[in-house]
Amino acid sequence: MLKQRIITALILAPLTIAAIFYMSLENFSILIMAVMAIGAWEWGPLMGFENKRRRIAFVLTTITLISGIWYYFPLMSFWNDQAQLQSTVHSILWIAVAWWLVSAALTFLYPRYSSFWSSHRSIRGVFGWLTLVPTWLAFVVLRANDYDADPYQGAQLIMFLFLMVWSADVGAYFVGKAIGKHKLMPNVSPGKTMEGFIGGVIFACVLVSLAGISLGWNQQQYVLVLGVTVLITTISVLGDLNESMFKRQAGIKDSGTILPGHGGILDRIDSLTATAPIYALCYAYLGW
Repeated sequence: MLKQRIITALILAPLTIAAIFYMSLENFSILIMAVMAIGAWEWGPLMGFENKRRRIAFVLTTITLISGIWYYFPLMSFWNDQAQLQSTVHSILWIAVAWWLVSAALTFLYPRYSSFWSSHRSIRGVFGWLTLVPTWLAFVVLRANDYDADPYQGAQLIMFLFLMVWSADVGAYFVGKAIGKHKLMPNVSPGKTMEGFIGGVIFACVLVSLAGISLGWNQQQYVLVLGVTVLITTISVLGDLNESMFKRQAGIKDSGTILPGHGGILDRIDSLTATAPIYALCYAYLGW
């Protein structure tokens, strides 16, 4: 399993980085929409959909919601001349934050109070849209930042998000395997430990600091970005636990089989769905 994970990651990581830096803003937006569409397909079983027609309908609705945002808010209009987010886009990202606060409560209290949402497919469907649609928006918002002046500015922002999340994931995996003893949330994900969580946060902070050295950050930038790193790596665990909770409730081990050793697309982007909207808001408010 570990060998498969490594091989898949070695293939996927360069392709992802190339897409982030070298695809046009429009093509990048289409690519992220396609990823969210696959995520919507995989969300079907979490809603109890075994019928392909229902899963396809959920995918098409998800694409329609994303397309509606794109239609009413062209990609280059997300940021105004003062480098501030368009107000409606800003509000959608805050709706995502509200959803993740609710999600945190559902996850920490699981399995209490799960009977209501687990018995209503429509509610789980709304949960899926609140997870996937703002993720598309957040990635495109980041990629569009200062695009006219520097087409690579947004790509660098996204790469820092990936650096935070991926390094925390790797650090948590190996630290948890080596010294993990205290279960983080056994009712939701028995394999995750407190030691792994702390190790992941520390590992992410170390790698971000090394990146800061190469970019010549000043002390204020270090304090700001490391604070964001701690926040984002902590929230990334919530995204992982949230999907684990839905899979456990549905009796599913992996969301799919498209990525050998990793499972489905949702298994790979679960942390990013939680962190991307919050990371985009952090940059909109704080900058660095």
